[in-house]
Amino acid sequence: MRTTTLMLIASVMATPALATDYEVQMLNKGPDGQAMVFEPAFLAIEPGDTVTFVATDRTHNSEAVLGMIPEGAEAWKGRINEEITVTFDVPGLYGYKCLPHYPLGMVGLIQVGDETPNLADAQTVKHPGRAAQRMAELFEQVSGGAGATQ
Repeated sequence: MRTTTLMLIASVMATPALATDYEVQMLNKGPDGQAMVFEPAFLAIEPGDTVTFVATDRTHNSEAVLGMIPEGAEAWKGRINEEITVTFDVPGLYGYKCLPHYPLGMVGLIQVGDETPNLADAQTVKHPGRAAQRMAELFEQVSGGAGATQ
């Protein structure tokens, strides 16, 4: 009986933590009435987690903003009207956009893990139109002691 209990404990301890899959909806109008949004626009997740971008409303996509992903991470580019699932393995910040609605402010930010080694680089990226203000608001949600600067 003792051997069985020890084997069970060892088995549970050896089981890797399960990754979480988050869902981000691509919307023409958010719950607060704001036009062209990702909902939620900010996520704090762990390395190995996935995010599924769902084309809830038509004419949207999700793709990485160049200059706003950590070194060693892969950029992604979803097609218009198609769902895409992205796995985030490298800690840091990932900025993303809907290409057709980027100037209208359709942007989002994902923080993977507690470390944000690319924060300063990500904050130097220039965004068109309303995207600049929305991205600045998203940086205010970044945690991990690095803080956001304007």
